[in-house]
Amino acid sequence: MDKSAVKVRLMQAEDFDAVVKIDEKVLQAARPEYYKMKFEKLFLSHDYVPTSLVAEENGTVVGFIMGEIFIGEYGISKEIGTLDTIGVDPECQKKGIGELLINEFVAHLKSLGVHKLSTLVDWNDSRLVHFFTASHFSPSKTINLERII
Repeated sequence: MDKSAVKVRLMQAEDFDAVVKIDEKVLQAARPEYYKMKFEKLFLSHDYVPTSLVAEENGTVVGFIMGEIFIGEYGISKEIGTLDTIGVDPECQKKGIGELLINEFVAHLKSLGVHKLSTLVDWNDSRLVHFFTASHFSPSKTINLERII
C-alpha cells in the first residue's frame, strides 16, 4: 500500500457499512448497534460538531477515527476532545494509516479550538498502549474510577 495514496476526509453517513465491517474484522465481533447510535448522533444531531474521519485508498475506506468535543462538561472549562474509536482494516495495519488518522484528527480538533485530547485504553492491552504512546499520548492527571455492581 502506498501511504501517499491514502486520503483522509470527514466521515459521511454513507461510510456506515465500511466502518462496521472494519470494526468487525478488527474485533472479530459485529457491533452494528453501537455504530448505529454513533452515526445517528453524528449525522442527525443539529448541534453535533463533525469530528470523525475516514482514511480512503482508491475510494475504499481502510480506516476510521471517531471522537467528540466536550465544552464545559465534567467541570472542565476548556474545550477537550475525546477519541473513542479507531479502526484500521487488518490488511492495511502496520503501514502508518492509524498514525495518519490520529495526526489528521488532532489537526482537525486544533482547528476547532481543542487543546487537549483524551482516550481510554485497557492498561493490559500493551499493543494499544504502545500505539497511543507512539502517538504522543501519556497518562493523564485525572484517574478513571469505576465501581463493579
